[in-house]
Amino acid sequence: MEHALSPETLSELRRPRPYPAVSVLTPTHRREPENAQDPVRLRNVVAEAKRQLESDPSVTRERRADVVAHLDKALAEVDLAHAEDGLVIFAAPGEHQVWSVAREVPERVVLSDTFLTRNLVSAQAAEQPFWALSVAADRITLWNGGADRVVEERSGGFPFTRRVENFDPERRERIGDSPSTFRDEDTRRFLRDADTALGAVLRVAPRPVYVTGERAALSALDEVGLHTRGVPRVPRGGLAHASAEAVWQALRPVVEEEARRGTDEVARALEAARGRREFAAGLDEVWQNAREARVRLLAVEENYRATVRDDGSHLVPAVSGDLDAREDIVDEIVEQCLETGAEVRFVPDGTLGDTGGIAGVLRY
Repeated sequence: MEHALSPETLSELRRPRPYPAVSVLTPTHRREPENAQDPVRLRNVVAEAKRQLESDPSVTRERRADVVAHLDKALAEVDLAHAEDGLVIFAAPGEHQVWSVAREVPERVVLSDTFLTRNLVSAQAAEQPFWALSVAADRITLWNGGADRVVEERSGGFPFTRRVENFDPERRERIGDSPSTFRDEDTRRFLRDADTALGAVLRVAPRPVYVTGERAALSALDEVGLHTRGVPRVPRGGLAHASAEAVWQALRPVVEEEARRGTDEVARALEAARGRREFAAGLDEVWQNAREARVRLLAVEENYRATVRDDGSHLVPAVSGDLDAREDIVDEIVEQCLETGAEVRFVPDGTLGDTGGIAGVLRY
């Protein structure tokens, strides 16, 4: 199952497909006893997708068999033992993908000529993704970070590796023996090359950056790097060679502290926007401004959900399953704001007070 959504992957997912491009979404659960229902719900929603394919007169028998076969392959690839909060399956003639997301999705089946990506986009925004660079004299690793994990990034030239004579990272971490290695010009060039590669990654996928390494490595990187200056540090060696779980546990306190600071910054920005009359609050008001590309900063409480219907001029409450009900309107707003260049921040429940769970700072 896929987890990390890069801009290139999103662009590929959004391109038109031969009809039918099938999107299957279902909530999943991380823990017992709730996860006991997941296999049944998953089979039922895939069966509904097949039923819709069977009843659609515009789908030829050959194309239907192709897409059904890919739905079956996707179903076989699902690993519910490592489920998060939602599952998204895409299937079209000749292809299929399975995505696990750390944000609840509505149960639905959509047949179209494109895949339904808004829930993936919103889930990624909710994770507040980041990059982490782990530095050692013989290896520099880039980690793709999210809400509760990191995974090693193997693109853009990473990991950077080289042979260093008599270099023992575990011994250096244990006794702090790191005087001269990071003053060596070859090592500094090694660090500079990795920093340049990180810059290329950031141009494509700009995110906050964290850096880990022993103090001598961090000091040397400060001197030669451009893209890692002033970013949060974790002065701990050995993580360039460590497991993803070890890296996440080392980063976690720093990431959580930065998240708290970010929430405070969002609250201050919203309060200042009120005074300037550049403030929008509540689902309908934010939706109207999002459609006009007026939102500069969108704040959403982490578990805020709403089912609505568009009556032509406003969003009005609706019941799940109603005709024309939009069960993922919050995700639609998130995607719309991101597409128009807004910053999107998810904040803990209750942070936004009387705003109804969603608020924005306007451009004008």
